[in-house]
Amino acid sequence: MTLGGTDLNLLLFLRVLLEEGNVTRAGARLEVGQPAMSAALAKLRRRFDDELLVRAGRDYELTPFARDLLPEVQRAVRLMARALDLENHFDPGTSERTFRLAMSDYAVSVLHEPLVRLLAASAPGVRLAIERIGPKARTSERILLEHDALVAPLGFGFMGERKLLWRDRMVLIADRRHPRLSGGGLTLRDLAEVPHAVATFGPGILTPVDRVFGEHSIDRRIMLQVAGFLPLAFVIEGTDLVAVVPERLARLHLADDGPITMIEPPFGEVLLAEGYWYARDRLSDPAHRWLFARLDELAVILGSR
Repeated sequence: MTLGGTDLNLLLFLRVLLEEGNVTRAGARLEVGQPAMSAALAKLRRRFDDELLVRAGRDYELTPFARDLLPEVQRAVRLMARALDLENHFDPGTSERTFRLAMSDYAVSVLHEPLVRLLAASAPGVRLAIERIGPKARTSERILLEHDALVAPLGFGFMGERKLLWRDRMVLIADRRHPRLSGGGLTLRDLAEVPHAVATFGPGILTPVDRVFGEHSIDRRIMLQVAGFLPLAFVIEGTDLVAVVPERLARLHLADDGPITMIEPPFGEVLLAEGYWYARDRLSDPAHRWLFARLDELAVILGSR
């Protein structure tokens, strides 16, 4: 089948080549020999007048044009499959597909162990490529095209479908030798007076913590800002700084004789809800339906359902 003189079979070759970034892996995924894959790549290079894949040491990397082209090709293949009522076969037991996810360092710390264990049990050849979700993700029109799924707070306004993964509550952490802890805890007055380390997530993004301090009219003495929650436990050690972090993250750094201690917040329960987001047309792909089902399993494991 051709369109405008282009063999549409090449579209599938193009998608897999760009997703894998490697001729050998692309051939294995399509069950096509390397000579046929190399021939397809040569045709595609002529068609687009671009190398698409270039050598980077022992491997390949996508050219800038190819990186821009990838989400458009993925979307085109999904739309064609829907229009022609086609289903690609996906066997998780034999697949070597790479799924591209974006999430915060906090989400990685929560998900990495159960997610890797879950995938290894049913899909030992499947790979994950996880990128850090950046501050411009909310306003990007391509973010859900460039990634198979995003993991982010449900308050983020992505233009896609979303499902809950887990809930967490916010707690205080401080160095165990903090002078204000002699009484065993911290008061609202303490929080107004002590120096704070805070997590930032980009311009205009307010966290539940920001809102609760505003409700209590507490103007924090912010002495240190870091990108994301994960560094906070490291930067407050040995200082008089306090920080507010999700409890699941805090417990990763707690030990009976460790330097960091967790403190019940005096401002009551503040919840954080994390979910996963995806473009709706991903549901036409059986591989994506399988991935989303695994994420739904994770929601059960993490106790949100």
